[in-house]
Amino acid sequence: MKSVLIIGMGRFGHYLCKEMLEQGNEIMIVDKDEEAIEDMVSNVTSALIADCTKESTLKKLGVSNFDVCFVCIGEDFQRNLEITSLLKELGAQYVVSKSNSEIHTKFLLRNGADEVIHPDKDIAERAAVKFSNDNISDYIELQDGYSIYEITPLNEWVGKSLKESNIRAVYKVVIIGVIDADGETNITPSPDYVINSEDHLMVIAHEDDMAQVIKKFEEKKYKGKK
Repeated sequence: MKSVLIIGMGRFGHYLCKEMLEQGNEIMIVDKDEEAIEDMVSNVTSALIADCTKESTLKKLGVSNFDVCFVCIGEDFQRNLEITSLLKELGAQYVVSKSNSEIHTKFLLRNGADEVIHPDKDIAERAAVKFSNDNISDYIELQDGYSIYEITPLNEWVGKSLKESNIRAVYKVVIIGVIDADGETNITPSPDYVINSEDHLMVIAHEDDMAQVIKKFEEKKYKGKK
């Protein structure tokens, strides 16, 4: 459980707040508009109607006491930037700001944000990966080019155990879980697990290495059309 401050209760702020509550965190929400917070007041630890561009307001909040401070003001970049900068100046431990463009992201990182969330870009990238290849069911980006992918198995893996298929050595792909045809998930399956054609494999891979796996899928599709 973490202590979380969310500034800006628009659509993104609401979704974030609800998800953070489900994870059992203690949350304080702040917005200058009373209507923006009234539906969440009874669910959060505390709520405040205030303008966080004022340094005096942030000082009263004691921002250094929160584990994470979110600035979810995407529609007014000037306010977003000012609040982000003030939070860091006042000793906030970790500041995450919402951005609507690459340019805004650069300014926010230069002015106090420890991390920037770009929802539209993030969702677009995830959708592009997922819907560009029928063999990728889901995708979560990590760091430094690595991601978690949910993929169907290559034909050459089917009927072999994880050890026999030698996937990690050949493709530099690490299998961290298997979802079978019944939807049951097996996290960290044993080396003796035999891969079925209807399985979905959860793997961690660098984008360059995953590109080689995708190339294999494309070769199979091309051969099938001949």
